[in-house]
Amino acid sequence: MAPRILVFGTGSVGTVYTYILSRAVPASNIVTICRSNFDAASKNGFTIHSSLWGDNLKVQPVVFRSVDEALSLDADAHFDYVIICSKALPTVPSTAELIKPAISAKTTIVLIQNGIATEQPYSELFPDNPLLSTVVYLPATQIEPGIVQHKEVELLHIGPYPASSNTESAARFSALLNAGGASTRIHEDVQFERWSKLLVNACWNPVCALARSRDAQILRSSPEAKDFIREVMLEISAVANACGYSGIDSALVEHQLGRAAARKVGVEPSMMADALARRNMEVEAIVGNVVRLARDHNVNTPMLATIYVLATALNNSFGFRL
Repeated sequence: MAPRILVFGTGSVGTVYTYILSRAVPASNIVTICRSNFDAASKNGFTIHSSLWGDNLKVQPVVFRSVDEALSLDADAHFDYVIICSKALPTVPSTAELIKPAISAKTTIVLIQNGIATEQPYSELFPDNPLLSTVVYLPATQIEPGIVQHKEVELLHIGPYPASSNTESAARFSALLNAGGASTRIHEDVQFERWSKLLVNACWNPVCALARSRDAQILRSSPEAKDFIREVMLEISAVANACGYSGIDSALVEHQLGRAAARKVGVEPSMMADALARRNMEVEAIVGNVVRLARDHNVNTPMLATIYVLATALNNSFGFRL
């Protein structure tokens, strides 16, 4: 029997994985929770323009505004997978609490979100459910409500949380995605991959948002810029090392700096796009949690802590506060 799937948060990433899953299970088995794009998605479904899979791709899952609304039609319904693709934001109630009505004894919870140390609310609320943590590489943008532009890369790193706790669940989810044409890699401990991506995200996301400039623009802005970015990345590396991930090292820092310097136009990170649109930024998950982990492990991060204060103030200026 094909699994039933709930996708919580159907922006660009959620839309792409809804499409992928629809190639492995009937679209009627996929329930999506939408907010700002609900009207468009409920009427027309989702459309993806992809450099990898083709243009004008369509998927029509079942669309609701909330988990409660979805379950109001069938209170006994269960989901084999609940996939979180929303931003990792400190909301009240929390995302973990919002999905609670959809969680049964057989549900596997999958987090496709940015940041570090975001799993704990789910592991605490659902200690008996398999929990998968992931790292996604997916250049996709929702250009209009329900319409997503996707470039040629798609890769999802998958691992159980805590590490090595339930690799069977990771393998099953990976196989499901692969059946839909996705690219996946399974890890006993996916946190190295999280730190590897965070080395870039915790630096460039807030710095680009504060400077209103892409990464390559910042590197070309002054003679001091490259050394500044290097020092911020080295602070993140030091925190990763203190948490047991020694592979997040100076060589990786130089590699990432070289990638950014080689770009002509540069990348606009998600936090910069949110700042320009005055949307809530993932400051806590991407930056704040690193600063708190640094404090817990007695690692000095003065530059990152300063960036965190400034990014938080910027977020507050848009009306978003903890």
